[in-house]
Amino acid sequence: MVATTQEAGQISAIVPTLTVDDLQKSITFYEALGFAIEERWEGKGTLIGVMLRAGKSRIGLNQDDWKKGRDRKKGIGVRLSISTPGSVDEIAKRAKNVGIMLTSEPHDTEWKSRAFEVSDPSGFLLTIFSEPSA
Repeated sequence: MVATTQEAGQISAIVPTLTVDDLQKSITFYEALGFAIEERWEGKGTLIGVMLRAGKSRIGLNQDDWKKGRDRKKGIGVRLSISTPGSVDEIAKRAKNVGIMLTSEPHDTEWKSRAFEVSDPSGFLLTIFSEPSA
């Protein structure tokens, strides 16, 4: 069945869930960008996943179980775009202060916002951008 435009408009959020190489390292990375743990999942007493939240945005992180091999590349063909009403420059500064290497420094964009790029510890690409000015 194909959803009509009106039915498709009922979607209220999309929450990416990433399988990561090192869950704790990834949690630390996303916390530096302003996310906080909302939920934790454990299996046999071991942390296996979290749901992070920043404002209205959420992202899930799950520890890779390596069943598909340890050499599996992650993040290929995926870029997460994260908007902020806050200062992109301050977020970039906070990230750099904890040792995160930016792929690109904060810069003005052609759509009248500021943005920077960074790769998370598992190779997922992120663009952090300010909401465009009117």
